[in-house]
Amino acid sequence: MKLAGLRKLSIQRQARIRFRLRNGLDCLITEHGIATVPGLHAIPDFNLEEELAGAREFVLEPVSAAEKKLALTRQDLTALLAPAGASPHADRDDD
Repeated sequence: MKLAGLRKLSIQRQARIRFRLRNGLDCLITEHGIATVPGLHAIPDFNLEEELAGAREFVLEPVSAAEKKLALTRQDLTALLAPAGASPHADRDDD
């Protein structure tokens, strides 16, 4: 799983995706595909790709108020990223 894949998913689903960083902050990927770290006020001393590799829990927040937030595991989110009909192990870049 790569950050670019989450950015595409957030645009396609019109949803925000959140995951916790090791330093306690959250990364928010907006419905426009922009990755931000709210509360970050200086040059970060971390790499978002590396932080994503360690993330195990995610929240999918639809922009539409009619839909509910979804708490997802890494495995759930990986399944959402897989193209329809593709083998779940065809492209293993989450290791």
